Amino acid sequence: MTETTPAYDRIGRSYARHRRPDRRIAARIVAALGDARSVVDVGAGTGSYEPRDRLVVAVEPSWVMIAQRTPDAPPVVRGHAETQPFRDDGFDAAMALLTVHHWTDFRRGLAEMQRVACRRVVVLTWDRELVADAFWLARDYFPEVREAERGLATLDEIAAALGSCTVQAVPISHDCTDCFFGACWRRPEAYLDPGVRASISGLARLDEATVRPAIERLAADLASGAWDRRYPHLRGLEEIDLGYRLVVYAPP
Repeated sequence: MTETTPAYDRIGRSYARHRRPDRRIAARIVAALGDARSVVDVGAGTGSYEPRDRLVVAVEPSWVMIAQRTPDAPPVVRGHAETQPFRDDGFDAAMALLTVHHWTDFRRGLAEMQRVACRRVVVLTWDRELVADAFWLARDYFPEVREAERGLATLDEIAAALGSCTVQAVPISHDCTDCFFGACWRRPEAYLDPGVRASISGLARLDEATVRPAIERLAADLASGAWDRRYPHLRGLEEIDLGYRLVVYAPP
């Protein structure tokens, strides 16, 4: 689920271990794809959400990510979102999952998705401002994430670039198996794991001088019980809306 080759050649080495597909998110993606029989997965990474009951071709620029694809994964073409090597309307659908924020030119990449997919474009992204304001990890421990992500494609910009589309909330379950930035909202201990943090681009982009003291504060708050006193309601929730969204475009 990536597009920037240098970044993911550096931080993506444990991606397959920590970014395993979550069945509830997968079900929402499959529903969004509708009855599309052929799908191109753009910025595919390890291909964790690629449906196995359809004809799928992946596009991914990073050899590190490609090497982590399983032997039974759909075929992959090394390439970029902005210059896809496919004919017009060559697929029923195109999907891009937690990747658009890595693209060099997201508008061009989305236009390419619309060019090669004749029936549906599905994008999993998030409302950056909502995540920064609502999620305790960003708000209380890593406020630098908001500044680091300034200039990346916003939810509104993605929706505007696609044109007429629907935006669907994707609530995150407490036991989500895909350890992206907000996935461990009820399991704060997970963020103490360097492997988990290395698989989250928003944290991996920060320098060690920023990450180390924040993680030390989180560890201290967990040890003292301060975290649980601050967020007593979270341990009892089954799922939460952190601003993750499915943007679905269907041409007229």
